Amino acid sequence: MSQSSFSTSPDPFDAAWFRAAADGLDEAGQALLRQAVEWVRAPLRQAVASTGEPLDAHCAAVALILGELGSDAATRAGALLAVQPVPGGELSRTDPLRKAFGPEVATLVQGARALLMLGTVAGRAQDRSGADQKEMQRKMLLAMAADLRIVLMRLASRLQSLRWYAASRTPCPVGFARETMALYTPLANRLGIWQLKWEMEDLSFRFLQPDTYKAIARQLEEKRTEREAFIDAVMRRLRAALDDAHIPAEISGRPKHIYSIWNKMRIKHLAFHQLFDLRALRVIVADERACYAALALVHAMWTPVPEEFDDYIARPKPNGYRSLHTVVADAEGRAFEIQIRTRAMHQFAEYGMAAHWRYKEAGAKGGQVAAASADDQKISWMRQLLAWKEDGGTAPAPDAPRANRHIYVMTPQARVLELPDGATPVDFAYLLHTDLGHRCRGARVDGQMVPLSTRLRTGQTVEIIAAKSGGPSRDWLNPQLAYLASPRARAKVRAWFNAVELQQRIAQGQALVEKELQRLGKTAINQENLAQQLGFARADDLYVAAAKEEFSLRQIDQIFREPAPDTPAPDTARVYASEASSVSRTGKSGVLVVGVDSLMTQLARCCRPAPPDAIEGFVTRGRGVSIHRRDCTAWAALAQRHPERCIQVDWGDTGQAVYPVDLNIHAQDRPNLLRDLSEVFARLRLRVVRVTTHSRRSLAHMVFTIEVRDGEQIRQALAAVNELPGVQANRH
Repeated sequence: MSQSSFSTSPDPFDAAWFRAAADGLDEAGQALLRQAVEWVRAPLRQAVASTGEPLDAHCAAVALILGELGSDAATRAGALLAVQPVPGGELSRTDPLRKAFGPEVATLVQGARALLMLGTVAGRAQDRSGADQKEMQRKMLLAMAADLRIVLMRLASRLQSLRWYAASRTPCPVGFARETMALYTPLANRLGIWQLKWEMEDLSFRFLQPDTYKAIARQLEEKRTEREAFIDAVMRRLRAALDDAHIPAEISGRPKHIYSIWNKMRIKHLAFHQLFDLRALRVIVADERACYAALALVHAMWTPVPEEFDDYIARPKPNGYRSLHTVVADAEGRAFEIQIRTRAMHQFAEYGMAAHWRYKEAGAKGGQVAAASADDQKISWMRQLLAWKEDGGTAPAPDAPRANRHIYVMTPQARVLELPDGATPVDFAYLLHTDLGHRCRGARVDGQMVPLSTRLRTGQTVEIIAAKSGGPSRDWLNPQLAYLASPRARAKVRAWFNAVELQQRIAQGQALVEKELQRLGKTAINQENLAQQLGFARADDLYVAAAKEEFSLRQIDQIFREPAPDTPAPDTARVYASEASSVSRTGKSGVLVVGVDSLMTQLARCCRPAPPDAIEGFVTRGRGVSIHRRDCTAWAALAQRHPERCIQVDWGDTGQAVYPVDLNIHAQDRPNLLRDLSEVFARLRLRVVRVTTHSRRSLAHMVFTIEVRDGEQIRQALAAVNELPGVQANRH
């Protein structure tokens, strides 16, 4: 790209400038550009930009850059009009500029001014922001643009300021150059405008590291004559070979970009003389088939370096770049790079989304490429927009690319945050911190107080006004009032109210339990132990169940009416009821009492033994032998108190008998948890005969009583249940 856009002419809008700036425009476009010149000529005279450069010369140069990129008349005119100061910042419906130039130019002008203000604010955070914040700022720049021509205008303006610093020898502020490298060159790369990207990188690098820049430039110059002679010889030989093969082609040397040279040396840890692409040329052919034909010819003439071949035609870069890159070496071992591409590929490589219409490969109508994101859709739409007049069609509707799923707003410290479209200051507060969201009571947007239901827009600065304490309003959960657009924020508000409701239920239930204990004269009892006796993990679970009327307080009275602790618990335990095939219905537990025939046996309910558990027997009073697992704590207590009543037992022929077994299950409480667990047992064809469940603070404790034939079925059941996410199961 030419750097002639820096002008020292007394009148930057002279006839020569107009001929260059209006190149490629039809009569209507030239008239629009001329009208814009007359509009700004007087106001911009003697005006100076924030960089110190004359505003009229700056605008004239930016229009030339946009003309070289093949932009339309509205974009070139908008670049002239955008820098003129406007009271209030926004164009009203009755603004003279809108009336004079129409809504399209007015939109471009307003968007360009907004991006200029945004760049000023975001620039404050450049030195302290990390990679994530820089990427967020680039996204915000894209999102703020009603169409990408606005971003194009901003990039052209930034390049011209860099050129002015270089040409006028005015010291460029370090922050300005760093901001260019961090924000604008990656943005140009994403849009594929390499002409702007490379020049902005070289100029910024020159200001940031002048000694390194000069050293590389000096090394390039020292070998320039030798390098040019070598490339000329290679070009003559390759041109003759292509002519013999009847492959029309344009061959040229490839320009060297100092920043890219330094970057490659830094990343690959190479010395200057080790770089392959210091000697490089470019071959432009008619079509894709000719690209591969030329590649085959090059590889036949010189020795290819296998590790240095890239087929970006078959596998384009993410930003759409397509070309063949190869490195070959001559007979003396001198390596050089060759890039092979079509004219359309070359134009896209140089100008990206701003590539001129006639070089689009999609055909006359320029079908829009399917885009995976809103940014990609904007880029594709931008390429169409630059083309529609020459294609003879109608302008593409900007609605689809404008539909952005996210907005980007800033904190007062210029930190950029991403929010869903339609987000409010309340969403913003919850994104910063949950507690700040709870205490949010007001907001300032761009310094003005606004209602909390205000929909935020990209580029705004939001400041939250919070109370010292307190919680959210229930109105925030009302979708009709539109206080919240973020599911994450809504979940936090619901969680707050759920926690408040839980505490209220705990307090209510505790009062009910204490009242019942007072009635029974048992106020000194440990309520945690009482809760466990009643089958609850904690006292809070008991209180919640009582408050929700899921638990009858009469059961507390029953606890105190039970037999004395010295009475063996198994003596009073009821035999578990089951189906016709169960041990209780058949009267056959499958247990053999060693040395005794036909003695009645019952499976203890405290530990629910099942084959092949190691078991022990205990002779009860009048109810035969109760069978316990050997690791049962109740059995251990009984054996210690009455060792004379212990008896040896073993499993006999169990036949088709089934045994009730308790499985303890702990899980995060969630919808459909009970259904998922039931489906596991149904899949294993295990009958569930009882379920006890308690929930507390989103944790669920369940006891499933299932019928099994042997220990293998127990193992299978535990393994299947533990495979469920967030679920832990063990045998009771």
